[in-house]
Amino acid sequence: MEAITETKFNFPKQKSFYKGKVRDVYNIEDKQLVMIVSDRISAFDVVLPKGIPYKGQVLNQIAAKFLKATEDILPNWVIAVPDPMVTVGLFCEPFKVEMVIRGYLSGHAWREYKSGKRILCGVTMPEGMKENDKFPEPIITPTTKASVGHDEDISKEEILKQGLVSKEDYEQLEKYTAAIFQRGTEMAEKMGLILVDTKYEFGKKDGVIYLIDEIHTPDSSRYFYMEGYAERQARGDAQKQLSKEFVREWLMENGFQGKDGQSVPEMTPEIISSISERYIELYENIVGEKFIKADATNVMERTEKNILNFLDNN
Repeated sequence: MEAITETKFNFPKQKSFYKGKVRDVYNIEDKQLVMIVSDRISAFDVVLPKGIPYKGQVLNQIAAKFLKATEDILPNWVIAVPDPMVTVGLFCEPFKVEMVIRGYLSGHAWREYKSGKRILCGVTMPEGMKENDKFPEPIITPTTKASVGHDEDISKEEILKQGLVSKEDYEQLEKYTAAIFQRGTEMAEKMGLILVDTKYEFGKKDGVIYLIDEIHTPDSSRYFYMEGYAERQARGDAQKQLSKEFVREWLMENGFQGKDGQSVPEMTPEIISSISERYIELYENIVGEKFIKADATNVMERTEKNILNFLDNN
């Protein structure tokens, strides 16, 4: 099994290249973006040294499904999915904030709450909550988009004050965020899952707001299993999660949280294989279909060929 951890393609009319934590994005004439979802894996804002076979395919295909299922709410950037690991979409100018929405007190929100904070990104969290309790209403807790390092929490007031997004656009982003989260919640329920929290990225083209990047994947979202949720909460037990939290937990158990001086534990073939299997399990639980592994004998060649075929014909 081959994992794509780096691409160095040179496509016709390519204008620029951007390498994110997981995605390699090729700009074709400022008209189209070719996004390759690599098999890189990141945690604590650190890209781990080894790739996870099929992870890119899992994320790309989950995102494609959910983008299709939300296109009646707002347009999205997708033009085509020419390869299991590739999405080609419209070139949009991204907003400088990510819209994070939380239905439950988990993850970063819980860590802030546990430390005594009751205001997150300008939003007040109720007193008397415990980890993984449901908020009375979902809360939107935006972050800045850092090109390097950590994204930072930011309030709506600060976004408007800094002029990162206009008031009109920001209020529209809030409406879209709530509507997409509601749709994702309904789709998750049908699969016996709870969509706990997630993040969305938006961009603008010709004055129109588009949903861009991926949505509702285990890299950008946290899911709980619905069955037994209430009982686990009542007992004060940890919730059964469907996210990449298991990767963070493995790292923490081995003394790594992305802090200075810490080293990533050895990623043995067994660990890599188990993470790959968990991602496939995530796909099947979230999408409700069997995962069909694409031919992984020469992924780079296959990917490049499929992209070139698409660009030649469009």
